[in-house]
Amino acid sequence: MLAASRCVARFGRLPADGRASLFLSDDAMSDPAPKATEAPSLELVLKRNSVERLKREKSPLGMLDELPALIAAGYEDVPEEDLVRLKWWGLYHDKPKIGTFMLRVKIPGGILSPAQLRTIGEISNLHGRGEGELTTRQNIQLHYLELAALPDVFDRLHSSGLTSAGACGDTVRNITGCPVAGLAHDELFDTRSVVAQAADFFYGNPDYSDLPRKHKISITACADSCAAPEINCIGLVGALRGGEEGFGVLVGGGLSSVPRIARDLGIWVPKDDAVEVLAAILDEWREDLRYRVSRVKARLKFMIDDIGPEGMRARVETRLGRRFDDFTLPRSPAPGNHLGVHDGWVGVPVHLGLISGDQLIALADLGHEVRITRQQNLVVVGDVDTAALERIGLPVDAGALRGDAIACTGEPHCNFSVTETKTRMDGLVQLLEDTFPREQILGLRLHLDGCPHACAQHWVGDIGFQGTTVRDEEGRRHQAYDIYLRGSLDRPAAIARPVFRRVPTEELDAAVVGLVSGWVAGRDEGETFRSFCDRTSDDELAQLAGREASVVRRAA
Repeated sequence: MLAASRCVARFGRLPADGRASLFLSDDAMSDPAPKATEAPSLELVLKRNSVERLKREKSPLGMLDELPALIAAGYEDVPEEDLVRLKWWGLYHDKPKIGTFMLRVKIPGGILSPAQLRTIGEISNLHGRGEGELTTRQNIQLHYLELAALPDVFDRLHSSGLTSAGACGDTVRNITGCPVAGLAHDELFDTRSVVAQAADFFYGNPDYSDLPRKHKISITACADSCAAPEINCIGLVGALRGGEEGFGVLVGGGLSSVPRIARDLGIWVPKDDAVEVLAAILDEWREDLRYRVSRVKARLKFMIDDIGPEGMRARVETRLGRRFDDFTLPRSPAPGNHLGVHDGWVGVPVHLGLISGDQLIALADLGHEVRITRQQNLVVVGDVDTAALERIGLPVDAGALRGDAIACTGEPHCNFSVTETKTRMDGLVQLLEDTFPREQILGLRLHLDGCPHACAQHWVGDIGFQGTTVRDEEGRRHQAYDIYLRGSLDRPAAIARPVFRRVPTEELDAAVVGLVSGWVAGRDEGETFRSFCDRTSDDELAQLAGREASVVRRAA
């Protein structure tokens, strides 16, 4: 991982975040977007896209040098543009915007040493009210950090070999991997070195820190491709060909408000060429000004929509001056959750992904390497005393429903969330635990988001929830949820669709229990919830849920 000084030197001319549409001028809004076949000018890009202007006016990763001046001026006098630039250091406003920040610590592959765990725990206790949360990209987030505390926070991170540089903003975000890489007996090969090489190349590299938008990469060679390559911008999926270690490549995945399942590039990439190919794909995207005009259409998935995987393959082959061997990835089994006691490691469910500073320090005291999973859980490496974990408040036998349930940051911290998230998920989990024997609902995965950004991946949960609002008869707004069904990362992965819209929060429990009861009573042997919904009509699902299904407009 890059030291702080190297990070600043290499990030040089850095950009700002993806949600700064508030800076668009009326003139910028009036310019028509160029057609996909037209090559826009840089002048048009800078006129229409405030963040592209912001990135060129001042380097966002130079902001650490400005912290003393910002602190002296006071939070209220920090320019809005500089608050955007601070996102390149993993900083977001906590809600409400009254002077505290969320910090996202970037952890390649989710792997942490005991010393690094201790550092994060100490920062949480000293500056973050003792709170922390695990994320679906194998990061740790802290909250309640005040502006004046940031110099000490960054000094502590950097002294432990940790960074938040590029954890947000138009960068290569945290590169995810299998949390049991090098441990699982059935993995094809160990990808930790590839993850480390990719992180060393992209993290802090100025050429890949001024991207059109954020960019997400996963790299695995486990038997079940557990890092969800289908919803990453680029997923390297390990394979063996005649005994040779290498990767197939998926491109163009992503969620948010316009979800896409990644598509197979159809190529074989030898293990040693992985980073070169990743860079070539990014180069084709970042150098095409078409994807810098509108931030709404800037992600790599929109380029793949336009040119297809075959078009990207042709471009990368031209750039690298060689043709790839054809290769089609075999279908992987459903991704696992890594929970339970195994030979050489223990998978620990962390309910709602919430973990305290005291728990992080207590984990560090156990002396084990710890890894974060995509499901916001932990893998503790070595010969682990499970009784010690239970004393810390992390029982190994808490159950797969808790381990598989994912909720976004949401209330009370996120400025985009319109509903409760983690607390609402807690209620749903407890309800299902009280209603059904544990063995009846094994494999059921709940994903709940408070807004369309889909940080908790509601598009690919067995039951996905997106927060919204509904008006009562007097016109007052109340919390509600859209219910998404038929999505999953079980292969073939599928995007869910909203079957029930604007379900008031007080009616949500009955709808969920009805759906799960219908599955338990009517499923074939071994049938997953997603498969059950696939063969069940909307009207039949509506009967189970006790409400009318929504009419969904389908694209022509």
